[in-house]
Amino acid sequence: MVFIHWNASPELFSLGFLAIRWYGLLFMSAFVVGFYIMKHIFTLENRPVEDIDPLSLSMGIGTVLGARLGHCLFYEPSYYLAHPLDIFKVWQGGLASHGAIFGIVAVLWFYSRSRPQQPMLWLIDRLIITIALAGFFIRTGNLFNSEIVGKPTDVPWAFIFDRLGDNVPRHPTQIYEAVYYLCCFFVLFYLYKKTEISNYSGRLLGYFFIMIFGFRFFIEFFKDIQVNFEQGMQLNMGQILSIPVVLAGLYFIIRSKKTTTP
Repeated sequence: MVFIHWNASPELFSLGFLAIRWYGLLFMSAFVVGFYIMKHIFTLENRPVEDIDPLSLSMGIGTVLGARLGHCLFYEPSYYLAHPLDIFKVWQGGLASHGAIFGIVAVLWFYSRSRPQQPMLWLIDRLIITIALAGFFIRTGNLFNSEIVGKPTDVPWAFIFDRLGDNVPRHPTQIYEAVYYLCCFFVLFYLYKKTEISNYSGRLLGYFFIMIFGFRFFIEFFKDIQVNFEQGMQLNMGQILSIPVVLAGLYFIIRSKKTTTP
C-alpha cells in the first residue's frame, strides 16, 4: 500500500543564525488573526478598540507561560523540578493547552479588574472564538515539526513522517485536530453572530470546553504517547486533564444566565 511521505522542513527559511520556523510563524499568525477578530467584536459591541493592544499582550503572556508551565508540571515534572532553569527554554518545545487555560484565566483576571465594562466571563466568552482558531494554527505547526504524531495504522491516508526515521505509517492526528478546531471556530463564531448565546454569560465558554476538550479526549486514542510514563496507562495525561474541563463546560452551560450588557 502506498502511504503519504511527509518530510517537510520545520524551517521556512534561514538567514545565517536566524531561522524562521513554520511553528513560530503559525503561532504568531494565531495572535494576529485573533487581534482582528477581537477588534471586530469590540467594534460591534461598542467597547474601546484601544484596549485590544493590552488585551493581546495579556493573552500572549498568559498563553505562553501557562502552556509552558502546564507541560513542565503535567508531563515532565521530575525533569523540570530537577532542572528548573530549563523551564525557560521555550524554544526547545513543550507547550500544553490545558496549562494555557490557567495562564489565560490568570491574566484576564488582572486585565478585567480595571475594566468593569469588560467583565472576565464576558471576555472569555468572546476570546474562545479566537482560541479555537489558534488551535488550527498550532496543530498545523505541529505537522510541520513532525510532532504529536498518531499511532501506527494502515489507513490509506496514513503519513510516514520521514523525520522520525522509523518508516512507520501513522494517523496524521495533527490534521484531524487542525480541521476540527477550524470547524469549531466557524461554529462558535456563527453562534456568536447569529444567535443570542453571547447574552448568556458563560454559555459559549461551556460549548467551547465540551467541543474542544471532548474531542481532545477522543483523539488521544489515535495519538502516540507523548511521554514515557504514559506507557501502559488506560487513559493518557491529555485525556485525564480533559475530563474536568468537559465537566466544567457542562457546569457553565447549566449555570449560564441571561445578562444585560455591562
